[in-house]
Amino acid sequence: MERQETAILIASIVLIVIITIMIFLFIIFQKRKNILLLQQKEAEKKFETAIAETQIEIREETLRNISWELHDNIGQLLTLAKIQVNIAQDDPNRLQEVTDTITKSLTELRSLSKLINPDAIKSLSLTEAINLEIERFNRLQFIKATLSSNTEVRSLDGKAEIIIFRILQEFFTNTIKHSKASTLDVNVNYDEEKLVIHAKDNGVGFNINDSNTQQGIGLCNIQNRGKLIDAEVMLDSEEGVGTSITLTYHYDKKSLPSAVDEND
Repeated sequence: MERQETAILIASIVLIVIITIMIFLFIIFQKRKNILLLQQKEAEKKFETAIAETQIEIREETLRNISWELHDNIGQLLTLAKIQVNIAQDDPNRLQEVTDTITKSLTELRSLSKLINPDAIKSLSLTEAINLEIERFNRLQFIKATLSSNTEVRSLDGKAEIIIFRILQEFFTNTIKHSKASTLDVNVNYDEEKLVIHAKDNGVGFNINDSNTQQGIGLCNIQNRGKLIDAEVMLDSEEGVGTSITLTYHYDKKSLPSAVDEND
């Protein structure tokens, strides 16, 4: 009888210990899960903030582009048309020149409207948006720019497209402002698994390991934007040769931080 009671007591103690351990492990798991959920929410909040900031930067860059277009291109064309009208008053044979200049001005205004209209921008693919930038560089004679792309166009996550476009926009801006380059070549290549974009200028280049230079032209910012969407961003530069960027984005990577599985 005593042995039976002892066995029951031991079994009860073991059961209580097991239940206690299970409760303890469950509490630890719940705390860990809550921490992960909190970290995920914070990561998502930071990501959404970064997206909002990027959209504002793109909007500001677009407004600067519009200003340049109006002042450096369309404004000059209209000024030329005014001069030609004055000349044509004495020489009617010059009226065709006026017509040609005004026609060109209208064409430029239509191109500019694509930048002004947000719905038009949203409807563009990433390659089309990049092409608008390339066309603008050539139109304003900032630089001789080319764009090549394969025929396959893969639909990307909208937020990833925003980040990728802004990364390239920053690289282009650095090329125009700092590189003293005469050419800019951009290649967009879609394959079944990833998107690879390579851009290269023939500018003065710089020491890629110089932290002051990196900060001055925002290279760290470009790298950090790539990390937001798990894109690989490789920057390379050589003094006297030029600067290049290679961006690789895998389609299966999510642009938002991964959610915590509720079944864990």
